[in-house]
Amino acid sequence: MPHISKNALAWTSLGVSIAALGLKYAAWRATGSIALYSDALETIINVVAAVAGLWALRIASRPPDENHTYGHYKAEYLSAVAEGVLVLLTALAIGREAWIDWLHPALPRAPLAGIALNGSAGLLNLAWALVLLRSGRARRSPTLVAAGQHVMSDVWTTVGLVCGFTLIPLTGLTWLDPALAALIALNVLRVGWIMMRRSIAGLMDEAPDPDTLTVIRNVIAASGHGAIEAHDLRARIVGAMAFVEFHLVVPGTMSVNAAHEICDRIEAALRARIGQALIHIHVEPDRKAKRCGITIP
Repeated sequence: MPHISKNALAWTSLGVSIAALGLKYAAWRATGSIALYSDALETIINVVAAVAGLWALRIASRPPDENHTYGHYKAEYLSAVAEGVLVLLTALAIGREAWIDWLHPALPRAPLAGIALNGSAGLLNLAWALVLLRSGRARRSPTLVAAGQHVMSDVWTTVGLVCGFTLIPLTGLTWLDPALAALIALNVLRVGWIMMRRSIAGLMDEAPDPDTLTVIRNVIAASGHGAIEAHDLRARIVGAMAFVEFHLVVPGTMSVNAAHEICDRIEAALRARIGQALIHIHVEPDRKAKRCGITIP
């Protein structure tokens, strides 16, 4: 959805989270179920995460300045890490409530009303999670992808919860309620760990995946005609911005102007393929060739 800005998506995400929280809170109040209470508690984190996402997108969109000459893109990773921490804390809180209810089990009230309300929240979250994931991947936005993953995990939680919760009035098994809450805690814990691991990798300037590096190498080889080779390629992706640097070997007799034209052509081709990019090319004479980098036909 290229016509919708990141800020619009983040504001809508906040509205969807609040609407889902209202439905899940109503489901818990109607039933008194610890499992539905746990699901509502997780959704509170969605609301907090949406607010953090708004802050991160606002900071990340700022242009470079004297103190941040490479831009503010890593603010999105900070938001995603903070959301991961909140998710982990939520998992611990849910686990505690599940244990207390396990020791003192009771049948929920009005289970059908709880199922209907929670199921409605699940459908709302499913639609929005798909929008966030699609938009976040298209924009290479860690904040939107993390939010989409979190909301999608909430959807799967709701599916399992509704299926399991339906069995409680049919079987009369009171232990199912705290057991479902414990499963929610484990799922939340898993998602929080994945979110934190990916965001920390971004903060540590982890190299892009092999497929992305292959694309960069192929673009350099295809658009660098006139040069001899490229070597010492390094790349990282921070939010929507890619940082690429490498050495470009050209014939020793080539003029500065001709070498500059090759660099411009490579940079334009890279940006056309991978989007926003800050590219640094160090031009070297043919005596610096290593014969082990990217061969340019």
